[in-house]
Amino acid sequence: MNSRERMLAAINHQPVDRVPTDIWATPEVFAKIHAHFGGPDVDIREHLGIDGFSGTGPTYIGPEIPMHADGATENMWGMRHIANNYSNGVYRVQSFYPLAAAQTIDDLEKYRWPSADWYDYSGMHEVALKRHGTRLVQCGYMAPFLFHNLLRGLELSLMDPFEDAAFTHHLIGRICDFFYEHHRRMFEACRGLIDVAQVTDDLGTQAGPMISVETYNIFYRPHHQRFMKLCREFNIKVFHHDDGACRPFIPGLIEDGINILNPIQWRCPGMDVAALKKDFGKQICFHGGVDNQVTLPHGSVEDVRAEVRHLIDTLASDKTGFILAPCHNFQMVTPMENILAMYDEARRYGTF
Repeated sequence: MNSRERMLAAINHQPVDRVPTDIWATPEVFAKIHAHFGGPDVDIREHLGIDGFSGTGPTYIGPEIPMHADGATENMWGMRHIANNYSNGVYRVQSFYPLAAAQTIDDLEKYRWPSADWYDYSGMHEVALKRHGTRLVQCGYMAPFLFHNLLRGLELSLMDPFEDAAFTHHLIGRICDFFYEHHRRMFEACRGLIDVAQVTDDLGTQAGPMISVETYNIFYRPHHQRFMKLCREFNIKVFHHDDGACRPFIPGLIEDGINILNPIQWRCPGMDVAALKKDFGKQICFHGGVDNQVTLPHGSVEDVRAEVRHLIDTLASDKTGFILAPCHNFQMVTPMENILAMYDEARRYGTF
């Protein structure tokens, strides 16, 4: 099997020759891995036996995005971020929420909403075609709850549904109308070449859900359903990323059409991997699983190898339906030997 065949088989619950793997990492970690294997031009996927995804996307041709004297970067939504330098890397922290001052629907309508016309989709097909033969092509990211947070700030976005339902529905609707049209154009530009799209959101925390299932069902779920329906129209699999203790949402997400669930933070309440596989393993493919809060940064090489074996024994107990990866980005505090051990053990133990 090549990487594309292996990933597709796992997603479709078909036999695989070995458990497929993926990688998520900060830029500093990618640079560290490249340096370990010889330099920036080295194919680390080849060295580590990583299957993973390829991608394609349109070219931004919209309004000029302003620069800021304080060093903040801005995106097309008007969100601004400041770079915070830490001993183990640089993290960009949001410093401005463009709709934080909005109080009425009229205020929302004064905001310059992004448009699909701000993109040129013409070059996507060629890129996707080149990558389609050996890798799964992933394209798109639709996250209504997250973008509500990013436009309003977390505190206001959590209060909005209870303070003003009409305002909240209008705001989320405007976000999602852009997402829908933007992704429809991408999917049409690459018809038949996109395998996976993200319909996603971070609904869980370390201890439990960020919002109630009822609030999710009223304000966000209809838009997830709309996006998943769009994906099905183009025969595209749905990848759903949801950090933390998100189990209460999983049955509804499966009912609505997710195919892949990431990142499986098994240390969080309700996220026991054996129970997840037992309850949902015939319906979805699991992606991630290797703990990057304790095991990868602070465990021994044998701790990492033991966790990889446990995940394969549980999430791939039927020898399919699992793509092994860190449960979020590798951080710079993760020793190189643990990264190498993770992929080596996946290859050794996960070959059937």
